[in-house]
Amino acid sequence: MQKTFIIAEIAQAHDGSLGILHSYIDALSKTGVDAIKFQTHIAKAESSKEEPFRVNFSYVDNTRYDYWKRMEFTKEQWQDIKTHCDDVGLEFMSTPFSLEAVNLLEDIGIKRYKISSGDVENFLLLEKVAKTKKEILLSSGMSSFKELDEAVKFLEGFGVDISLFQCTSMYPTPAKKVGLNVIGQMQKRYKKQIGLSDHTGSIYAPLSAVALGATLIEFHAIFDKRMFGPDSTSSLEINEIKQLVEGIRFIDEANLNPIDKQNSLEFTKMNKIFGKSLAVNKDLKDGDIISFEDLESKKPAGCGISTKEYKNIIGKKLKVSKQAQEFLNKEDLY
Repeated sequence: MQKTFIIAEIAQAHDGSLGILHSYIDALSKTGVDAIKFQTHIAKAESSKEEPFRVNFSYVDNTRYDYWKRMEFTKEQWQDIKTHCDDVGLEFMSTPFSLEAVNLLEDIGIKRYKISSGDVENFLLLEKVAKTKKEILLSSGMSSFKELDEAVKFLEGFGVDISLFQCTSMYPTPAKKVGLNVIGQMQKRYKKQIGLSDHTGSIYAPLSAVALGATLIEFHAIFDKRMFGPDSTSSLEINEIKQLVEGIRFIDEANLNPIDKQNSLEFTKMNKIFGKSLAVNKDLKDGDIISFEDLESKKPAGCGISTKEYKNIIGKKLKVSKQAQEFLNKEDLY
């Protein structure tokens, strides 16, 4: 087992504003996440005027291309963003959506790459990223196992480390579509680190995923779910993120400290306190034969015959008289 790696994705929650983006870095630095992930968009390299809106949410963009153009930052601005992440102790991550974006990210320095669900079959981009020899986190939101098998085999040909995310490309994702069962299936199928890239807008699915063995968690971050943007309702607010991180670290601590159920020595004292001994539940006289109906179990253990031995006592004859609620000892019996 290993500590869960937690990624908060800002994506386009900044709405093209550098000021808002840097505010997210500061806010998320206080939540306990390990990394902040962005999306690196270069409109001319990745989009066209024909690209439709996934959700036609925008009041200011006539086309999807216009939206991506508004989400762009210069290389110098991206460098400042990475420096800010470094300064607050969070790993800078980003998803490139074009080969040109990979060049930009290589120029400013990046430790690993996240590949979006839409690019699982984009072998041109996969080769570009794989040639950097950096770890690749591959999302699976729109992919079947057949398509994932092909992508994993292709990437393995470059000798790069690969991790995979169970993901559902629905915004927000309802519980019945989360696919927690896929985490175990992926672990068996690929023998790699498996995570959950979550779009539910709640903390429940990520917590469940970690309990099921996921070692990577990614989710969208937002200051307020009522904010403008395509992913707002699928995101977690800052207080929810703090709660999620606390919950994940609790599960990590439990998973990293397995209990040896073969050994209960640490509970010896407590077992005596809460354990019970055999007693009689009514007045009995010398010579009476003990029946099941005569017996009671009373705290603590060790004050009489063990309750586990009650069957051996039934049918035995008393040597002495016993008052109700007195413990039974072996020397009281023939």
